[in-house]
Amino acid sequence: MKKELRWAVLGTGVIANEMAQALTAMGKPLYAVGNRTLGKALAFAEKHQVRKVYRDFHEMFWDPLVDIIYITTPHNTHIDFLRTALKNGKHVLCEKSITLNSNELREAVTLAENHDVILAEAMTIWHMPLYQKLWNMVKSGTLGKVQMLQLNFGSLKEYNMNSRFFNLQLAGGALLDIGVYALSLVRSFMDSQPEDILSQVKLASTGVDEQAGILLMNREEQMAAISLSLHSKQPKRAVISCERAYIEIMEYPRADKAVIVDAETGKRQEITEGKTAHALQYEIMDMEKAVLNHSVDSMHLAETIDVMEIMTKLRRDWGLQYPDE
Repeated sequence: MKKELRWAVLGTGVIANEMAQALTAMGKPLYAVGNRTLGKALAFAEKHQVRKVYRDFHEMFWDPLVDIIYITTPHNTHIDFLRTALKNGKHVLCEKSITLNSNELREAVTLAENHDVILAEAMTIWHMPLYQKLWNMVKSGTLGKVQMLQLNFGSLKEYNMNSRFFNLQLAGGALLDIGVYALSLVRSFMDSQPEDILSQVKLASTGVDEQAGILLMNREEQMAAISLSLHSKQPKRAVISCERAYIEIMEYPRADKAVIVDAETGKRQEITEGKTAHALQYEIMDMEKAVLNHSVDSMHLAETIDVMEIMTKLRRDWGLQYPDE
């Protein structure tokens, strides 16, 4: 009989609420919650019928009844929480971006290996059934080799330099907040990690990246172009051009529909798989499978490492360093 895994969530924001709702829908009660502000943790627990609230959120790292911790706090806090959780034998699903840079991620991966636990980034792209179906179609060869990818991701955030999106202290900026989605999707359709990387960036007055254009190419000469903005609305649109057709995906990362257009005839085929509303449920299921099977394959940690290396290089090129680095 499979073990019933107990989840704890660190943080009480939007993603933490979605995670609690997903667990409830799956018939898996959230075991525990911790937050810097006790009042927020108590309100969260009442809302989602969470059994345990930590007066000091650090207690979850030592609680013997906790199997998996979902870290939903700002990017700049992740590495400290990862160190403590992993050293104490907790499996961790960590919100994107999983760390600030490649050095932090390498440290976390080593800790997970040394303490025999699963570490993964909460990147919905790796778990949505639609992408699984599209990857299989590409691998089958029916569409031909992937040649070019074009991705847009633009959010119209309030132009408030005190918000977390533009806050250098909180590791704000477009790359770590939304660029990680675009880069993960690009990596998922490329045969290998892109190594040739060029970019342009527009920095906000706080020093974070508010807008960027990124060009990438790997050794197979597959190419990608990405446009990011925190101050200009764009459709979340991805086009994957193959030799015999192109795939168009709208509203990634949590997409459940795509259109495949034949390059010669223009014939359109709509592909549907999974449900956008179940995005976090797919993530939770894959994480539990990884823990129970003791295998990180379903969590795509290798690709997470590739994406973090790209983002680290980009910020180095831009001269953008966070205070916590």
